[in-house]
Amino acid sequence: QVQLVESGGGSVQAGGSLKLSCAGSGNTNYCYYIGWFRQAPVKEREGVAALYTVGYNAYYADSVKCRFTISQDTAKNTLALQMNSLQPEDTGMYYCAAAVINFGSAEWFVSSLYDYWGQGTQVTVSS
Repeated sequence: QVQLVESGGGSVQAGGSLKLSCAGSGNTNYCYYIGWFRQAPVKEREGVAALYTVGYNAYYADSVKCRFTISQDTAKNTLALQMNSLQPEDTGMYYCAAAVINFGSAEWFVSSLYDYWGQGTQVTVSS
């Protein structure tokens, strides 16, 4: 079992920054992918960024490339998402997720492949 707890959400104006954190506990060493997803009202959950823990390759949605950075602190067992130049379209509930299956990297954004989820943290960006 893996437990994930997100923190760091909040409300900012467009152009601002936020840093999300996800604290992991349990059998996190068995996770191949750890990442962030978001869901806006009346929209489907979408992959934002993910790390492949074998080699630590990072993957990003096109909409957040060059603005968001995903990182992991293995000593503290935390996953972070630094979000810069935030825009209103970045508004949503952000979830931390972990996958125990070593699927192909081309599917990093497929939410159904992730086994464990946090409760989410809200990010609101106003114009």
